[in-house]
Amino acid sequence: MIEATLPQASLLKKIIEAVKELVDEANFDFSETGIRLQAMDKSHVALSFLHLRDEGFSEYRCDRAQTLGIGLGSLSKILKCAANDDQVQIKASDSAETLELAFESSSKDRVSEFKLKLMDIDTDSVDVPEMDYQATVSMSSQEFARIVRDLLSIGDTVSIDATKQGVRFSASGDDGKASILLKHQKTVDDEKNSPASTTVHINEPVSHSLALKYLSNFAKAAPLADRVTINLIEEAPVMFEFKISDIGHIRFYLAPQIDEDVDM
Repeated sequence: MIEATLPQASLLKKIIEAVKELVDEANFDFSETGIRLQAMDKSHVALSFLHLRDEGFSEYRCDRAQTLGIGLGSLSKILKCAANDDQVQIKASDSAETLELAFESSSKDRVSEFKLKLMDIDTDSVDVPEMDYQATVSMSSQEFARIVRDLLSIGDTVSIDATKQGVRFSASGDDGKASILLKHQKTVDDEKNSPASTTVHINEPVSHSLALKYLSNFAKAAPLADRVTINLIEEAPVMFEFKISDIGHIRFYLAPQIDEDVDM
């Protein structure tokens, strides 16, 4: 038996909105320690990884490990029926064919109940090794979303260059070029005092070119966290992490674009 309760529907809404543009359907792995999701986009370029710890729920019960296949578009439609401050309860029995969702209003005078058909989703698990990144950037998630939006008006690809000076985002297209430099703040304490500050920890400079359409999807997670951490290393996917208050995190891994010179 699975039972999980979140005090506010807004959190679950934001999580699903952040993932559903990348993947249509996904397996949610429930265990006694929490919920995990791992899914690749259809192009096998971007990997989404979600972890919600059991202690982050107001109530959580999982009698045995269970995997539930869920269509994210359908789940999103059901969640739109909940007010942002509604309490959300998720239930599924052993060998369940449906996921039960109940939304209770803050005044306790209204309860809405829905059942969502579960899916049998055949996916391969991707082992993401721990890495010693060459550069780690911590910045405002809203600033990240703004930069992505601005650069999308210029081109399709962004270059992220991390140096001791800071982090530079640049793009070029038929109509011109754009470059945005966020300078490194000297101490981590500045980050606490100013949510808009940027810190860059460098072992060695690193640069990657990434497809902006994916970063635009990642930026949908900005409402979940004040800050985003960008981890870079040569010849490996770039990792974007949004910490979800005290309940967990969502991470996106994106393979860099490779310039190929083809002799015709």
